[in-house]
Amino acid sequence: MERVYVDHAATTPLDPEVFDAMAPYLQQEFGNPSSIYRRGRLARRALDEARDVVADLLGADSPREIIFTGGGSEADNLALKGVAWAAGGERRHIVTTAIEHHAVLHSAEFLQGHGFDVTFVAPDADGLVHPDAVARVVTDETLLVSVMHANNETGVIQPIKAIARVAKERGALFHTDAVQSVGHIPVTVNEIGCDLLSLAAHKFYGPKGVGALYVRRGVLVEPLVHGGGQEQERRAGTESVAAVVGLAHALRRAREELDGRAEHVIQLRKRLYDGLRARIPGLTLNGAAERLPGHLNVTIEGVDGESLLLNLDMKGIEASSGSACTSGSLEASHVLLAMGRSRVQALSSVRFSLGKGNTEADVERVLDAVDDVVQRLRGRTVR
Repeated sequence: MERVYVDHAATTPLDPEVFDAMAPYLQQEFGNPSSIYRRGRLARRALDEARDVVADLLGADSPREIIFTGGGSEADNLALKGVAWAAGGERRHIVTTAIEHHAVLHSAEFLQGHGFDVTFVAPDADGLVHPDAVARVVTDETLLVSVMHANNETGVIQPIKAIARVAKERGALFHTDAVQSVGHIPVTVNEIGCDLLSLAAHKFYGPKGVGALYVRRGVLVEPLVHGGGQEQERRAGTESVAAVVGLAHALRRAREELDGRAEHVIQLRKRLYDGLRARIPGLTLNGAAERLPGHLNVTIEGVDGESLLLNLDMKGIEASSGSACTSGSLEASHVLLAMGRSRVQALSSVRFSLGKGNTEADVERVLDAVDDVVQRLRGRTVR
C-alpha cells in the first residue's frame, strides 16, 4: 500500500538534489574545516560558501551573523539562554507567548528558574498574538521578546514586524523562531526587524540535525557549548560540513521555488478543507485566515484525535495531532488550550501539513480515509 505523507510540518523528505550536494562531504571531502592542510581548507571553503548563501538569502548584513547549530531547538536555546547569560543581569525580564514551540517555552521556564522574570502572552481565539498585548507587558527591564513567526500547529503567521517595533521602542532585543516559516514564505531579517532568528533545515527539504541562528551584529550571545573556537567562538564543536552544505542548498532551492511551491500547496489545502467541510459535520477550523501555505488544523467533534490518527495510519495516511515533539503524548495541545479550546476539543484535533510532493490524488485519499474513520469513530467518548 502506497502511503500518503501529510505531516510536512513535522519534517520534510530530503530533496535528492540536496543529498547530491551533501554527498562529497560525507565521503571523499571529509576534512575538518579547522585543519590547515588542503582537505581541511576545502571543507572550510564549503562551510564559508554555505554561510554566505544563508546570510544572503536571509538578507543579513554579514555572513558572520550566521551561527550554524544542531537544529532549530538548539538555535532557540542559544537565542534565549545565550542572550540572558550575556546580559550579565542588567535586565532580567523576558517576554514570550503561550503558543511557542517547547524549545522556546522550556528555555524560558529554565531561565525563570534561574531568577529571570518571564511573561507568557496569550493569543486570541484565532491564535494571533496582538502587538498591543505585547506592548502592555514590555517594560524598561525587558531584555528580550521572543515571538514565533508562524505556529507549528496551526500555521498562523504572527505580526512579528509590529511586535519587533514594540520591543525596540523599549530597548529590548527581539527573537523570532522562524523554523516553520523559513523556506515557505518570504523571510528577511532586516524587513522583520529582528535581532535573532532561528531556522532548521529539515523543515524545507534539507537534512535533519542542522539549523542556524541569525544574530545581528553587536548582539552578545554567551555560548551554550564550550570548547574550540568554531562559529566565531559562539558554538564549539567541529562543524558538520555536509549538513551545513545541505542546509544552504535546500534554502536556495526553497527560495527559487517559493512561489510555485506555495501556490501548489495552497490549492491542495483548499481542496482538502473544502472536502472535509462537505463530508464531515461538526468540523471546526483552528487558526486565523493568514497561515502558512500547507497547514490545516481542524477539530472534529466527537472523535478522539489519537484514535483518528492511528486508524488513518492503518489506511496509509500519515498526519499529526500537532507538534512533532509531542507526538505520541496524550496531553492536549498547549497551543489550542491557549487559544481557548477545551481539553476535549484539543484532543479531537488533527493537523494536516501538505508539501511539494503531494498531489490531488493524495488529497482524495485523505478525504476518503478521514470520512470512513470518522464515521466509525463517531459516538465514542473522547478521553
